[in-house]
Amino acid sequence: MKTNSDEKERNNIWQKIPDMDLLGRVRVFFRWVVLGCITGVAVGVIGAAFFKSIAFATEFRTSHDLIILGLPLAGLFIVFLYRLCKDYEDKGTNLVIKSIQEGDHLPITKAPLIFISTTITHLFGGSTGRESAALQMGGSIGYNLGKLFRLKEGNVKIITMCGMSAAFAALFGTPMTAAFLAMEIENVGVMYYSALVPCVISALVAAGIAKYLGCVGEVFAVNVVPEFTPYQAVFTALLAILCAVVSVTFCWVLKFAGRNYTKFFPNPYIRVFVGGIIVVALTFISGTRYYNGAGMNVIEMAIEGNAPYWAFLLKMIFTALTLGAGYKGGEIVPALYIGATSGCLYSQLLGFDPALCAAIGMGALFCGVTNCPISSLFICFELFGFKGMPYYLLAIALSYTFSGYSSLYSSQKIMYSKFHNKYVNRATK
Repeated sequence: MKTNSDEKERNNIWQKIPDMDLLGRVRVFFRWVVLGCITGVAVGVIGAAFFKSIAFATEFRTSHDLIILGLPLAGLFIVFLYRLCKDYEDKGTNLVIKSIQEGDHLPITKAPLIFISTTITHLFGGSTGRESAALQMGGSIGYNLGKLFRLKEGNVKIITMCGMSAAFAALFGTPMTAAFLAMEIENVGVMYYSALVPCVISALVAAGIAKYLGCVGEVFAVNVVPEFTPYQAVFTALLAILCAVVSVTFCWVLKFAGRNYTKFFPNPYIRVFVGGIIVVALTFISGTRYYNGAGMNVIEMAIEGNAPYWAFLLKMIFTALTLGAGYKGGEIVPALYIGATSGCLYSQLLGFDPALCAAIGMGALFCGVTNCPISSLFICFELFGFKGMPYYLLAIALSYTFSGYSSLYSSQKIMYSKFHNKYVNRATK
């Protein structure tokens, strides 16, 4: 029960917070416009270079098939680079999340390290994405720009989010998703709206810079969208719940692989070399290159309804074996791959439109592994258009709920329960 003393204490706290006048608001607005533009330009240029680097690596690998045999040696070089820069325990995107939550230091070396190592991983056929790498790269650049401009700790956190937004927008061409993902990903149930203006500006600027430099964002055609009826709602709900289960499985497999690699191969050089050999062996056993690299071509196959039945499961295994061994990249594009191929399989078994099912699967998987429902809805709009809105909305809501407290990122915190109106402040699984 609330007491008068509690009410007085709350009022005293609010009275201590200065009410910024109009001039102060304008001053803060222009400061973040300038900093957002600077971050957007800097990260946009580097993000465009990263985009082209990954595109070159992918094209070179597909035209020189046997380069995959060099994956174990490439892994040794990646470990050497990180140890040369005294980064002995790379925490990846978790470090960026921690920096925003608690102000942890983000070294400037993080950006070139993840740029080079992710490109090498893609060049030699590791199964990984690029957007989580972009979050690390952008976060590192934003953080160090904040330190360069001698911003206060709270503002350093905001400009770190700006860097994350800018890098994701430059790589994926989805500024709306990028702006909200950076604000949403750290603490589930809490949105950093103080970063809204700078994140939006940096994302739009970076996306524009990347487009000007020849980087084309991903857009998938979902042409057949039937009327949203109770029957269609049931088929969407079932697919969303299945995707939530798959997202939990994907998070578990990634962490299981990482733990057991470390358990059986404590030496990072041996770990990455053995992991490379395993990925190479499985590639030749599978008889295809569908599970190497980011796999955007397989996502397009899923949209068309032609993806292999077990593509979602094999991509899960390949990605876990690659990242768990110490190769670099991201988990987000593999999650989209797994979602698209899961949706494709669902359409093949039950006779629904493959493009719509793949799109629903991608949105549901993205939400299930990131716990970011707003960003997940926006990425559906930017990738597939607004026509399928009711399908995406329902699928994301159900995936968010049924995925529970699983996450790709162990640093992510669940601030408010997914099931009750209750403050929980607990770690993800």
